[in-house]
Amino acid sequence: MLPAPSPRPFPYPPSAMLWQPALPEKYRQLTPAELADAISRRRQELGKRLVILGHHYQTDEVIAHADFTGDSLKLSQLAAQVAASGEVEFVIFCGVHFMAETADMLTPDHVAVILPDLSAGCSMADMAAYDDTVEAWNAIHDSLRSQGWTGRVIPITYVNSSAAIKAFVGEHGGSCCTSSNAAAVFAWALAQAKPGEDIRILFLPDQHLGRNTAAAAGIDVARHSAVYNPVLARKGRDLGGMTPDQLRDAKVILWAGHCSVHKLFRPEHCLQIREADKGDPNPTRILVHPECCKEVVDHSDLTGSTEFIIQTIDNAPPGSRWAVGTEVHLVSRLARRAATRGVSVRILSDCQCLCTTMYRIDQPHLLWVLDALVAPGRKRVPNQVSVHPSVRERALLALDRMLSLSTKAKVAVE
Repeated sequence: MLPAPSPRPFPYPPSAMLWQPALPEKYRQLTPAELADAISRRRQELGKRLVILGHHYQTDEVIAHADFTGDSLKLSQLAAQVAASGEVEFVIFCGVHFMAETADMLTPDHVAVILPDLSAGCSMADMAAYDDTVEAWNAIHDSLRSQGWTGRVIPITYVNSSAAIKAFVGEHGGSCCTSSNAAAVFAWALAQAKPGEDIRILFLPDQHLGRNTAAAAGIDVARHSAVYNPVLARKGRDLGGMTPDQLRDAKVILWAGHCSVHKLFRPEHCLQIREADKGDPNPTRILVHPECCKEVVDHSDLTGSTEFIIQTIDNAPPGSRWAVGTEVHLVSRLARRAATRGVSVRILSDCQCLCTTMYRIDQPHLLWVLDALVAPGRKRVPNQVSVHPSVRERALLALDRMLSLSTKAKVAVE
């Protein structure tokens, strides 16, 4: 039996850009060196009560203050491990909003997770809103039911999604995934089929990671994938722009979302490098993140998660040359480190491929938060990110499924 249209058993907040008040002018008047010195003093005052997490895409000035660096889920897991000691009271997540949400869900209740600038969101995560997802879920099932289909749709969401979307996926029997373990999660979903049952995957919110993972799993994505576009659905287009036939033939239904950074890498960037290196005995190798479109991935030599990219460059032999398709701050950091070993690293595209929302986190906002935490008579924690308990409970179902699957498959979760 197909599931009934999903009700709203508990309230989810709508997806929206959070407002960040302007900082007092004094924080903008300090030099970078003065800011760094003041941040260091505040950190000493807070001692073991504070942990600062820095995502790989942050600027060097912010990374310099981080206790841990990494991808979003890895950082949240590290925060949970450190907070288990009971000494940590504050986790400052130098990342974006969905990352802080995940850290809040994985850390104990007594720990306050703080985002230095509340306007640091993620455009990809914002492309999948809860209400749109409910509408898509119901429309997809109504259409399949009308065509006599009696299988099951399993939702998978990339961790780059809101807590509300993770909760939707958790309550509908699905799982989260990362770019490292997406293949294992896909395999798990397809293996859920009972004898004679047809399984479809609904993948949110990044269509490119979904398409690349499906293709790697052997699915002919040209014939057996379809894209649901919530923007078109809001304009009255049935099935978000899919036709009933496309939906019927789709083994994987992709949400029309993308990463604004990785979308900037194009096949022609790869072809330009191939042309420039024609006949060179030591050609440039192309290494890209699977959030890039399939055409870029198809033209690359290697594709993998941020941690895979870092490890590949760190282990690259002297004299090798690399063009890397991911965020510019990370690529620049890798290039400087690799140059000391005689490894050449450049970004795949010459355009400014930076995460603009992540870039909102800076030293002035970090110092502003720290000043508030040590202020005499402090009455509240600034910019605390808290996930509603009912949302957290269901979102953790999806996160826990992923972690369990990753352990069984012996793959990383980064």
